Amino acid sequence: MKNTDSNPPRSEKNSPKDIVIRTFNFAVTVIQLCVKLDERPGVGRVLQILRAGTSVPANVEEAQAAQSKTDFVSKMSIALKEARETHLRLRLLVPANVVPTTDLSSLIQEADEIKRIIGAIIVSTKRGGTD
Repeated sequence: MKNTDSNPPRSEKNSPKDIVIRTFNFAVTVIQLCVKLDERPGVGRVLQILRAGTSVPANVEEAQAAQSKTDFVSKMSIALKEARETHLRLRLLVPANVVPTTDLSSLIQEADEIKRIIGAIIVSTKRGGTD
């Protein structure tokens, strides 16, 4: 499933809100995929993909209102765990012959990039000092 979001290309210096927007758009695409999968006979367990995929932006959004660096890291760490789970579940759909690689490659790549970005944000924040 291809992401049809029409955001402008990203510059080298991403703003802090980019991850909020990017994870939101990712979740929208995950929802669209789950709706399509839910319509197919014999395809169950889409709820797990839906929950994990929509949990990522929810936790990133919560992190924006963190009360401390520790709270921020905690919320972003949950987002990272959910992004990892979503990435795994999306990848499982291909060898299980549920969805062709061509339909999922961009979404799987986006899940991987989101994992890496959130991980980098966590590391950067932890290195930034104390609360």
